[in-house]
Order: sequence, then structure tokens, then C-alpha cells
Amino acid sequence: MKTLDYIALILVAIGAINWGLIGFFSFDLIRVIFGDMTMVSRIIYALVGIAGLYSLSFFGRLRDDE
Repeated sequence: MKTLDYIALILVAIGAINWGLIGFFSFDLIRVIFGDMTMVSRIIYALVGIAGLYSLSFFGRLRDDE
């Protein structure tokens, strides 16, 4: 489970960096690297979204640790 947590955090960080670039500079790094809505870029966006949803479970686990 710990490995999945690290993968999710890495994907969430990639998403956060990409959204920061979009917000501050109107620069979509994923689009530049992988193309405009190609299958690969759509998979990356989907994985980042799933990782973000999975990361919400961290709140429940933090509460259980108290």
C-alpha cells in the first residue's frame, strides 16, 4: 500500500505542477510533451485525476493515526 501511496503522491505533484504552469503562464506541459489530447496525454490526465481522488483517502488515514 505504501508504494501505491508514493505513486499517487508523485502523480498528484505532476498534476499540481502542470496546473500551476497553466495558471501562471498558460503553459500546459503535458500537452507540449505528449500532444494535444493524444491517447497518451489523456491517459496521463486520467491517472493524475485518479491519483487525486485516491489521495483523498489520506485524510481518513491521518485521522485514524491520531
